[in-house]
Amino acid sequence: MRKNIVAGNWKMNLNFEEGQKLTSEIVNMIRDENIKDVSVVLNPPYVHLHPVKKLIGNTAGLFLGAQNCSDKTSGAYTGEISASMLASFGSTFVIIGHSERREYFKEDSALLTGKLTQALENGLTPIFCCGESLDIREAGTHEEYVKQQLTESLFGLSATDFAKIVIAYEPIWAIGTGKTASSDQAQEMHAAIRTHLASKYGQAAADEISILYGGSCNPGNAKEIFSKPDVDGGLIGGASLKSRDFLDIIKSF
Repeated sequence: MRKNIVAGNWKMNLNFEEGQKLTSEIVNMIRDENIKDVSVVLNPPYVHLHPVKKLIGNTAGLFLGAQNCSDKTSGAYTGEISASMLASFGSTFVIIGHSERREYFKEDSALLTGKLTQALENGLTPIFCCGESLDIREAGTHEEYVKQQLTESLFGLSATDFAKIVIAYEPIWAIGTGKTASSDQAQEMHAAIRTHLASKYGQAAADEISILYGGSCNPGNAKEIFSKPDVDGGLIGGASLKSRDFLDIIKSF
């Protein structure tokens, strides 16, 4: 049975005090409101990892993740953070291939494959992002584009490693724009992704992979989106910076 997952991506937001306040609120709400059957992942900037992990403590169902990792094991790579470092801080998840990393930092499929390898070798669960821009969506080539992203970065994985990943579908045209893919559009793409994964690893393996929706999900639309059969949760951006909104999204299951 697939896991329901809601992951909050803080991006480059919140100073130390703000991060502590937000984490404390989320931890207390999860405990007080008896959240069950959903894995919740907090993905703060690197500088927050240790203090956020301390606040999470042994809270059931709440996990620490990072927003990125290096494709290198170690060495003279100033400013980079390795997967082994993340694991040593208690991270269990890491976001790889977010659309902002692809666009702003020109991360390509070969680099992302290296990051996936590092994450898996260090026991981290990759949240691998894929998705299309507005022009690709309007051209009607979005399914083929996303399938290519998956093929180039994932199809070299062994069946064992493939079973350890999470997918996040990001309609880039719906991130931070106020636009949201309809629940039917989300389901259509998630189903296409699962079918493509099945073409390589078999239907049974594809059916076990959690596929998250990552496009301006909020408390008002989460329940409808999460109700779709191939949508297993969300990768949440802006709404994850507001504890009540984030918890309401989690409770949409």
